[in-house]
Amino acid sequence: MHALGKVITALGAVAAGMAVVAAIKKPGSVYRDKPEERNPMEGKKVKFVEDETEPANADGVCGHLEAVGETEHKAGVYEKYIKRGIDIILSFGGLVVLSPVFLVLALWIVIDDPGPVLFTQKRIGKDKQYFRLHKLRSMKCATPKNVPTHMLDNPEQYITKSGKFIRAHSLDELPQIWDIFVGNMSVIGPRPGLWNQDLLTAERDKYGANDIKPGLTGWAQINGRDELEIVDKAKLDGDYVKRISFPFDVKCFIGTIFSVAKSDGVVEGGTGEIHKKE
Repeated sequence: MHALGKVITALGAVAAGMAVVAAIKKPGSVYRDKPEERNPMEGKKVKFVEDETEPANADGVCGHLEAVGETEHKAGVYEKYIKRGIDIILSFGGLVVLSPVFLVLALWIVIDDPGPVLFTQKRIGKDKQYFRLHKLRSMKCATPKNVPTHMLDNPEQYITKSGKFIRAHSLDELPQIWDIFVGNMSVIGPRPGLWNQDLLTAERDKYGANDIKPGLTGWAQINGRDELEIVDKAKLDGDYVKRISFPFDVKCFIGTIFSVAKSDGVVEGGTGEIHKKE
């Protein structure tokens, strides 16, 4: 009992320390210190307007977003309190338990391709607030930034040997456990799109999928993942918003375990691969 008490005390101290660090890091993680980097469409409903005179965005379509109203989503008790509590518990546990895995992967990444272990990207969060998403670096340092893998010319040339294994088993997403702990993400929810994936953002707005926190995994991830077309992915994300609840989150969590084990839907270079196969 004495040893157990020491363990509990130590974990409590670690949790308190991490909470302090998270509180310090939170403002910077959502660009509060850089107003010029924040999303002008934050908190607004949007539509996508095609315009061939503009450069192609990260979805490969020319055009821009226009505001058409304000976000009106009201979070329920489960989403606002229970779900957040579960996120804190699971993310803290994940960070502690998986720390040896992080260390091994970090060493492999550096040995394979010297450079930063973590890779950060500006992503779309709740109410279209931009935030810094963290990943284990699975691609070479010279890889073009802010370009989805499926839009790279021969993406395989950029993926490192360690990165191929990491991506195949979705291990590159593990640092997002920290993003969950900080409060920018949830364990279950729509996957956060890149800040310049305007078409995906607009499609998700049709179903209210930008009104909740993005997730480490979600309903779309266990129903096609990279293989889905943008329109289909947005509909599935909207389906999650309608059904958000503890039982449905459990269903998505369990489905993710099986999906990752089989590497379902992981397609290097490809949104919409299901339709291409057809």
